[in-house]
Amino acid sequence: MHRPDTIQRMIRPQDILVPSGYKVEVFAEGLMTPINLTFTDQGEMLVADAGIASGSGKVLKLTSRGMKVIAEGFKPPLTGITYYKGDIYVAHRGFITVVKSDGSKKDIISGLPSFGDHHNNRVIFGPDGKMYFGQGTATNSGVVGEDNSRWVKQYPFFHDYPGLLIPLIGENFRTKNILSERPGEEAWTGAYSPFGVPSYRGEYVKGIVMASGSILRANRDGSQIELVAWGLRNPFRLKFDRHHRLFCANHGIDVRGSRPVANSPDEFQWIRQGTWYGWPDYTGGLPVTNPMFKPEGKPQPAFLLAEHPMQPPKPIAVFAPHSAAMGFDFNYDSSFGPVGEAFIAEFGSEAPGTTGGQPAPRVGHRVSRINPETGKVTTFAINKTGLAAFATGGGGLERPIDVTFGKKNDMYITDFGIFKPPGRAEIVIPNTGVIWKVTRQ
Repeated sequence: MHRPDTIQRMIRPQDILVPSGYKVEVFAEGLMTPINLTFTDQGEMLVADAGIASGSGKVLKLTSRGMKVIAEGFKPPLTGITYYKGDIYVAHRGFITVVKSDGSKKDIISGLPSFGDHHNNRVIFGPDGKMYFGQGTATNSGVVGEDNSRWVKQYPFFHDYPGLLIPLIGENFRTKNILSERPGEEAWTGAYSPFGVPSYRGEYVKGIVMASGSILRANRDGSQIELVAWGLRNPFRLKFDRHHRLFCANHGIDVRGSRPVANSPDEFQWIRQGTWYGWPDYTGGLPVTNPMFKPEGKPQPAFLLAEHPMQPPKPIAVFAPHSAAMGFDFNYDSSFGPVGEAFIAEFGSEAPGTTGGQPAPRVGHRVSRINPETGKVTTFAINKTGLAAFATGGGGLERPIDVTFGKKNDMYITDFGIFKPPGRAEIVIPNTGVIWKVTRQ
């Protein structure tokens, strides 16, 4: 097996299929886990390094001599950066930190519930001048189980938290006791409970502001945190359109853990104040009790909540299960394409761990376009093979994770790099990240 640092990524823009009239070229390569980019008021490009390969999240600036480190030492994963009124806002595990123009750092929000599977995500600023960000869930579908062993031993009392007072059905799930050294010992765990703590019918769980799977809002200095909406599994990216509507890319439920759910789509949601979006009992606007969500050889998922806060809204658009819809941006240049369309990066699956042992489906590894008014999703950029470049020995897209339009409305695709390559134990191959540039000819 090759060492990760000896694996080279082939870069070949001609392997990427885009509609007639568009051109793809390499803007930057050899990057370490780039997760998003943004521009300053002066037009300088800033790039975020997630830090999961090096152990240190970084903020970089593109210069004539390459990438220069502006700030580092952020707790992985760094999930995004935003430039706003001269400052850089950095979202990293459990924290939001502001980087001043002199390079000094200040944590303005801490203690976010990001010890589990998902984390707090990139900050954006709304028309009200407040910061908005998504907070992911601790678990896949509301129950701490063996699939959470990576963090349960370090944080044994951590679990999901609702945004409102909710009553539970009282169903409990039996698993191997991953906190015990005794062979054969089992544990029973309920919804919204720490591992090994059962629930009971009629039990109520108190809601909190910093709820799992939520959209949160705060003042620019991090004060007065408010709950905007909840019931989302992993609201990875947010964006306001020019009509001041807030949209969100939200990940579907995996086929894993104590309560696996099959065929759960990724979602593109319109976020409205005070709304519950259905997790953990709905996905894609439908109840998990629908037969289409039954995993092969596993029980039909049942509700965890005895009563639901409301009927959750249907998504604006859905994506094939395991697409991993990530960062997106809106186009407002009619010479590039239809005004108001969203262009979204699809990272691709993490099979077999998220697919119930099934091989990777032919989804993701592309950039799609969304009509927010009709919900229609079409492919914009995809490898000619339809698969990740490394899987076929090609030189095109690997793991698209964000889309950003520049000031001239040229499109930049942030490509995370080679991640969990087939047949290899490594998780990330260093220095294989790419920024692609797409222009209209």
